[in-house]
Amino acid sequence: MKTRITEILGIEYPIIQGGMAWVATHELAAAVSEAGGLGIIGAGGAPASFVREQIQKAKAQTDKPFGVNIMLMNPEADEIAKVVVDEGVKVVTTGAGNPAKYMEMWKAANVKVIPVVASVALAKLMERGGADAVVAEGTESGGHIGSTTTMALVPQVVDAVNIPVIAAGGIADGRGFAAAFMLGAEGVQMGTRFVAATECIVHEKYKAMLIKAKDIDSAVTGLSTGHPVRSIRNKMTKEYLKLEKDGADLMELEKLTLGSLRKAVVEGDVVNGTIMAGQIAGLVKKEQPCKEIIDEIMSEGMELLNKTF
Repeated sequence: MKTRITEILGIEYPIIQGGMAWVATHELAAAVSEAGGLGIIGAGGAPASFVREQIQKAKAQTDKPFGVNIMLMNPEADEIAKVVVDEGVKVVTTGAGNPAKYMEMWKAANVKVIPVVASVALAKLMERGGADAVVAEGTESGGHIGSTTTMALVPQVVDAVNIPVIAAGGIADGRGFAAAFMLGAEGVQMGTRFVAATECIVHEKYKAMLIKAKDIDSAVTGLSTGHPVRSIRNKMTKEYLKLEKDGADLMELEKLTLGSLRKAVVEGDVVNGTIMAGQIAGLVKKEQPCKEIIDEIMSEGMELLNKTF
């Protein structure tokens, strides 16, 4: 399948793996790229040295394109932006900020820049700044979220910009893939579905919680702070929501969540940790290899699109 996204990124299928902190390691990124999509290494809040190591390990596993997701609030974002260039990575996705100050350096190195956006205004800003595409991510997604649904956001972003749009949030199968293209997207980004990939190294307890989750099992914390996060309900989210309701200050709330994602992903603490997952978790039924996930989505998605057109 060819779209502007596959041509820009040099990939076989217009499927991008989300850059999830602590989750999107070299093992997952390389496997997704080998399966024909675009794997992404999630820098999250990690140091530049860790990101460099992950890139080098991914290069040893695949000769196909892969990218790095940079959270621009990372204290070492400047150094990570340089590491991407030094290591010859050709795709960067960004979140939590404006990557404008890195654009000249990245463009000189022929790095494709794809910011994640949650509004039309931000999509326009990114296009003016030189972005090659944008990921329009709806509130259904896991992790840090905006307020507009994928169904409403994607077509409005498509109408507002001339660069290609990748849809994200609530996409986990061929039906979601086809729906995204009907809305005008030229690719999809998926995170939650790939957490259940065989090659994803998250703790087995994390995977088990995701696989057994139902449609109503996610909660959004952090609305009072202006930084909402969607994750699977557990003891931690219950305590956090109670503190928010009682008017707790930012320091008290941060104390509860400090290091909580790592607790769940690495240590398997699914009681006190943060189990980031989107509302689509109910469609993730089992653990599968990345190639099987992508093949299933493409087969079902193309069948639906062919029926439509």
